[in-house]
Amino acid sequence: MNPQDVQHVVVIGAGVMGHSIAQVFAQAGIEVRLVDLNEKILHRAIHLIGNNLNTLCELGRVQNDEIPGILGRIRPFLDLAPAASGVDFALEAVAEVPDIKRKVFSRLDEICSENTVLASNTSTLDIFDIVHVKRPERLLATHWFAPPHIIPLVEVAPGPHTSSEIVTFTAELMRRLGKKPVVMKQFVPSLIVNRIQNNISLAVWDILQNGWATPEEIDLAVKLSLGVRLPIVGVVQTVDFTGLDLVYDIMQNFGIENTIIREKVERGHLGAKSSRGMYDYGGRSEEEILKKRDTLYIKMLDHLENTTAFQPV
Repeated sequence: MNPQDVQHVVVIGAGVMGHSIAQVFAQAGIEVRLVDLNEKILHRAIHLIGNNLNTLCELGRVQNDEIPGILGRIRPFLDLAPAASGVDFALEAVAEVPDIKRKVFSRLDEICSENTVLASNTSTLDIFDIVHVKRPERLLATHWFAPPHIIPLVEVAPGPHTSSEIVTFTAELMRRLGKKPVVMKQFVPSLIVNRIQNNISLAVWDILQNGWATPEEIDLAVKLSLGVRLPIVGVVQTVDFTGLDLVYDIMQNFGIENTIIREKVERGHLGAKSSRGMYDYGGRSEEEILKKRDTLYIKMLDHLENTTAFQPV
C-alpha cells in the first residue's frame, strides 16, 4: 500500500502519548479509532486534544475552522475488535508492561488484516521478543516523543524479521504526518534519544544526591550551554569542534579506547580544523566552518533570550 492511501488507523491507549498521536493522524486527514479500556481516560483524551488544537490555533499552526473536522476524525472506542477491524495501520501506546503489550498484539493479530502494519511506541522493551504475530515482517517500533503533536521526531526501528518494505512504508507515512523519521538499522533498547537521555539522567541524579547543585542550577547550566549548541551541532558533530585529536587524548586519560576516533585521528581527520572528522565539510576552510557555526549559535541564543526560554516553564 502507498502511505498516501492510508485512510484508517487505530491507536491503542489514550494516555499521555496515545491521545496526542491520534491527534497527529487526524490532523493529516486520517480517520483514527482511539481505544482505551477506561471511559474516563477516553473523555479526558478528547478534551486534551481539543485544548491542544486551541493552542495550535492561537500559534497559527491550525486554522480555527479546521478544528471540528480534526476532532470529527477521532472516534473513541472501548472495544478493540470494532476499532481495529479494517485499519491500515495499528499503533500501540499502552503501559510499558510486557503482559499488557503481549495481550494487545495478540488481539491485533486476530482482528487485523494480515497486511495491517503493527507498530509499538515502546523504546525500552524489546517488542520483538515479547510479541509473537503470524507475520512478524509487518511488526516494528515507532517511538514518538512527548508531546507528539509538537515534537517532530519519530524513531523507526525494525525487528529481526521486519521487511524493508514495511520500514520504508512506515517512514513515508510518518513524513505524510509531518514528522521527521530517523530509521535505525535495528532495534536496540532505548533506541537513540532515550539511550543518550538515560545517561544524562544518571549524571543529574548523581549531582543532586551529592548536593553539588540544585535542580534550578542544573537546568540553567544545561540550557545556557547544551541548550544553545545541541540544535545546531547535535551530540556527534560537536566533537568536530572540540577536535578529534583532543577527544582521543581525553579518552586515553580515562582509559577508554575508541577505535572510531583513533582511526580518524590516524587519517588526519581531526574535525573542523582539517575539514573532515565525524562529518565531511567538503573542503571548506576552518574559518568558513566556524563562521557558519557561530552565526547559527548567535541566532539561536538571540531566539532563546527573546522568548525567555532560559526561565523555568
